[in-house]
Order: sequence, then structure tokens, then C-alpha cells
Amino acid sequence: MPTHPDRPPDEPPDEPPYEPLSRIGHEPDAFEAFYRDHVEAVQRFVARRVDDPHLAADLTADVFLAAIDNAHTYDPRRGPVVAWLYGVGRNTIAAEVRRRSRELHAVRRISGQRLLEPASVARIEERLDAERESRRLYRALAELGEADRALLELVALDGLSVADAARSLGVKPATARVRLHRSRARLTAVLRRTGPTEDPVGALTPEVTP
Repeated sequence: MPTHPDRPPDEPPDEPPYEPLSRIGHEPDAFEAFYRDHVEAVQRFVARRVDDPHLAADLTADVFLAAIDNAHTYDPRRGPVVAWLYGVGRNTIAAEVRRRSRELHAVRRISGQRLLEPASVARIEERLDAERESRRLYRALAELGEADRALLELVALDGLSVADAARSLGVKPATARVRLHRSRARLTAVLRRTGPTEDPVGALTPEVTP
């Protein structure tokens, strides 16, 4: 949270201008601050899951639109706002996957390409290239069950603590640690079959080990 340089040390810091989060749906300044604070995290989240720059740009915008629509569901007692936002992102990407499996909307893809400037495409492509190994991990996660995959994604790919990921998904931290330990072993075996790697799930925190 932002702090004031002259604020006494015992005085609580300022709250972000988008708290409560419901403000982002009807206050442009609140949404602008929310977007500025979280756009890079969302861009990385999307880049770990798709490899097309135009689709990545569309999905990033879709995640923030979905955040506006679902801001009333955020409960700060269940973890930080970024954990909630990753949950919104997972649902947004899952919806897009379902949509694309039913029908290819060529017009939307062409429109998205026209909206992106060459420099913007280059920046997105750089981010996609940086997340190539993460996408390999993401594809391997498909061999896990839905519940284990969601938990492992939030920890291994998106950098949440086990406790925050557990709260985001509504499970107990102790249960999450056991599931992550079991899933890590299965995922490592899958990745070793698909190619050489030093530590395919090294992004998992030490909390995973019971």
C-alpha cells in the first residue's frame, strides 16, 4: 500500500484508492489505479498460458472487464487482491478456451490485430518468449485433476504462497500442502518424459514440503 514519507510510524498507511474494490466498477479513477497496480501481474499471468500476442492482449483486457463485473465478490479475508484477480483470470481464460472450441471467431482475431501497434506486439512477444518454459509447465498440468491443477498453477506458475492459494480456492492450507507435495511428484514425472529440465517445478515454495 502507498505510504506518506512524513507519516508517523505508528499511523496506518493509506489504503489504495480502489478500496473497497467495488469502487472500480463506477469510479474511473479507482479503476485506473487498480489497473496500473495490477496490469503487469495480469499480463504475466496470461503470457504463461497463451502464446499468441493478439489473444494475450484480448485476454488481458477481458480479465479486467471481468474484475469490474465481479468486484463485489472480493473478500479481503480470503487473501490478497492479486490472488482473487488470478481466480478471475483463470475463469476468463477457461471461458475463452470453451468459446474457441465451439467456434473460431475470425473477425474478432482480425480486429484485435488491427488494434495493436507493432511496438505493442513486440513487447507482448518478448513477454511470451520469457514465459515459454512456464507454458510447458502449464501444458503438463493438464494431466492432473482439476482441483490439483488449479492449486499448483497458483503456486508454481503465479507465485502465490500456499496459504493464499488455499484461501483463494477455499481449501485448508494443510490440505493444500499435502496435495501440492503429491502433485509435484506427478508433474515432475510428466515433464521428464517431455524433455530435459533442471527443476521443472522449482517455482514451488518450500512450504510445499510437509
